[in-house]
Amino acid sequence: MNNERAGFILREIFLNAVGSARAGPAIPPALPEKPKGRCVVIGAGKASAAMAAAVDAAWPDVALSGVVVTRYGHAVPAGRIRIVEAAHPVSDAMSETAAMLIVEAVKGLSEDDLVLALISGGGSALMALPAPGLTLADKQVVTRALLHSGATIGEMNLVRRHLSAIKGGKLAALAQPARVVSLIISDVPGDRASDIASGPTVADESTPAEALSILERYRIPVSRTIYQALMKPAPPRVRTSPDDVRLIATPAMALDAAALLARQYGLTPMILGDALEGESRDMGIFMAGMARSVRQHGQPLKGPALLLSGGETTVTLTHGKAGRGGRNTEFLLSLACALKGEENVWAIAGDSDGIDGTEDAAGAIVYPDTLTRGRQNGLSHQQSLDAHDSYSYFQALDDLIVTGPTLTNVNDIRAVLIL
Repeated sequence: MNNERAGFILREIFLNAVGSARAGPAIPPALPEKPKGRCVVIGAGKASAAMAAAVDAAWPDVALSGVVVTRYGHAVPAGRIRIVEAAHPVSDAMSETAAMLIVEAVKGLSEDDLVLALISGGGSALMALPAPGLTLADKQVVTRALLHSGATIGEMNLVRRHLSAIKGGKLAALAQPARVVSLIISDVPGDRASDIASGPTVADESTPAEALSILERYRIPVSRTIYQALMKPAPPRVRTSPDDVRLIATPAMALDAAALLARQYGLTPMILGDALEGESRDMGIFMAGMARSVRQHGQPLKGPALLLSGGETTVTLTHGKAGRGGRNTEFLLSLACALKGEENVWAIAGDSDGIDGTEDAAGAIVYPDTLTRGRQNGLSHQQSLDAHDSYSYFQALDDLIVTGPTLTNVNDIRAVLIL
């Protein structure tokens, strides 16, 4: 198989996985019974606008209103539902404005009313209302520090819940006595609903002390106001019915779609897991070892094979100026370094939302000659990896995967093709 054919197959598999998680087909079968009263739609996340559009189209005969917030550039028309855009991964003033608009939308409801909460990855930053005594600036400082610390998404969102006036189920409490049904697209390892967008409508079992412990573990300075906020007792928890928290798209579902298409191309897929975490460069070394074992020993499966995995790795920034890149391109450059030009091994990795970190690419593709072509272009793969400049490396080779916003988000999708 040549590079062109391998690259085509990997792109198709990646795009099929992403397409399986789109809101349009996923929303209608997940909707609850129509309410006797009004339906107020709220939501936050990179997929929230597309989810809102699907609700508006599915329920033309329901008294529908509401507001959702999505990332800049991810808005689509949603009929009767207002769409607001804000910043990600660090909140901005519009994140706070959106949160206040959403709180206002759920006020004064009755038992006959329904609140549909459309939640997807990115919602933590996009809908930011600081806890009493804190400011948006306080939250921004903590978020930036967490993003650079190597903390997992679950750890970051636990901290965010306890610095928020609406996360950790508090938004659901504000909507009482209306019924709250959450339709969720998961982007977190393990699919814990309380972790997705920091769980604004889902019961939270964590404590402020756990949040403080995470900040201490990663040696993140804690201001007096943050410390005081985390020393307060947790508010009463809102209990949510399991039937009212509905996962409509998950990383596992996306990997299943990828595996299905792989079989159609004559490949034997193996899903290694949908919740893999750790440093991106360590994951690259691990996957290179797996690929080499398949090629040399036919273990854990014989080729032609496709190793699939999902989850969210981390990039811990070291001292000094970092280059451009996200966790997927860093994983791929580490993989290429570890493979050292191994024949008949290709790989793709990308963020299902179309944006790897803060760049304009979803990810990239590694070919057997990636390092050779890099040297021909005057690049040092090791220097690029050490400088966290993986985006620039793959950009120079024209090997980035650019999809634009996909309007969904089921975490990262990684695939290694071995013959």
